Amino acid sequence: MSDDELILAIDQGTTSSRAILFSHPGAIEAASQYEFTQIFPNDGWVEHDPEEIWATTLKAIKDVLTSESRDTRAVTAVGITNQRETIVVWDRETGQPVYNAIVWQDRRTASVCREIEAAGHLETIRSKTGLLLDPYFSATKVAWILDNVAGARERAAEGKLAFGTIDSFLIWRLTSGRVHATDATNASRTSLFDIRVQQWDEELLKIFDVPANMLPDVKDCADDYGHADASVIGESIAIQGVAGDQQAAAIGQCCFAKGSLKSTYGTGCFALVNTGDKMVLSSNRLLSTVAYRLNGETTYALEGSIFIAGAAIQWLRDGIGIIESAEQSEVLASSIETGEGVTVVPAFTGLGAPYWDPDARAAILGMTRATSRAEIVRATLQSICFQTHDLLAAMHDDGVKVAALKVDGGMVANNWFSQYLADLLQLEIDRPQVMETTALGAAYLAGLQAGIYKSFDDIAANWKLDRSFQPSGVDNSVQLSRWSRAVAAVRAFAEV
Repeated sequence: MSDDELILAIDQGTTSSRAILFSHPGAIEAASQYEFTQIFPNDGWVEHDPEEIWATTLKAIKDVLTSESRDTRAVTAVGITNQRETIVVWDRETGQPVYNAIVWQDRRTASVCREIEAAGHLETIRSKTGLLLDPYFSATKVAWILDNVAGARERAAEGKLAFGTIDSFLIWRLTSGRVHATDATNASRTSLFDIRVQQWDEELLKIFDVPANMLPDVKDCADDYGHADASVIGESIAIQGVAGDQQAAAIGQCCFAKGSLKSTYGTGCFALVNTGDKMVLSSNRLLSTVAYRLNGETTYALEGSIFIAGAAIQWLRDGIGIIESAEQSEVLASSIETGEGVTVVPAFTGLGAPYWDPDARAAILGMTRATSRAEIVRATLQSICFQTHDLLAAMHDDGVKVAALKVDGGMVANNWFSQYLADLLQLEIDRPQVMETTALGAAYLAGLQAGIYKSFDDIAANWKLDRSFQPSGVDNSVQLSRWSRAVAAVRAFAEV
């Protein structure tokens, strides 16, 4: 890739929309980011305004395309990565959403999932999709909108409504409604897509009661997705790469070899290990998913999903106001020797892998009159490490062994957190120089399709280490035992 060629990466996340211009591999030439509103209409419900998502994304795109650092250089291609499982249903004529986006964290369809399980569909869903039956995934969210928005199901039956994950919604808007498409990684998270044969599945559509005419076309991760219109962003640029955020991060971390593992600490935490060309069904409630699909060939992964990671730090800052910034969490955690027995279980929207308990709720346990904000902050950081430990233990039981873990996401800039993670996992933790691995992965995919990068080997040569955290050999068995009891406690409390 020459210095005269730039790639625009759009990273539409759970709490913010970003646009980044990349020049030669990994070099950020311009970046723009805007947060948007988190909407909580009821207990366990999480929504976003699709128009606010679009507005912030478009503003970020225009910022970087008109930035001085771009100079006169051409933008060759666009790559898109997005918060997965979050869905939008919109009118095909007007392009207007019929309801807010229902976010991946949303738990409103827990009772629907229990009904589908009682009807005996669990194994069919798992064997075809590699997923568990949970409100986390897209299908029940779509059905909820069709059943709860006046006239929506009738309009869908008439072919007037379109469904998509956020990538599809952005592609539709960027191409002025000419392209309704998604990629194989996002499709694999809907519970409607058979990842073995790489097709939308009629039986799954019937189980979840979602009309087939709403669905986007499914493309490879590096493929042609039309052009972003000049009337929309100011110039016409080919959209040539798409992947869900966690798969994009794995590509940005160059996890191309079977057994390579990354864990991303953004709003949630997601550990993904490459399992090659075979779909591996977990015995420990991990997810089998598509890592990427290129030239029609699918590479699979095992994934463990934690719903709350960086969102817990955001809660400390915005929810209860005991820190003023995320950076302050490192200072406070480092200021005390121990947490004095305080344990936080950040189950604000249920527990993900390996528990998959949508009814569990967050708690702080073990507090005394001596408990300060430092103990609570430290315990919150530890809780994300404990959850990572649970994921890797499940992977180990499924036969996956790793010697090191590549980490990324905003939280790993916290050196205390990264070192505690190494100590707890007894594993080398490698942090890359370029922390924007999700956006970088989307850029790499677009660059592959555009011919800027020739192969994965070409891309892998660009990965650079920022810092490696080595385990100190500290015995954390007491803390892990306390964590297990705390998880059991919040799950017991949720039982009705």
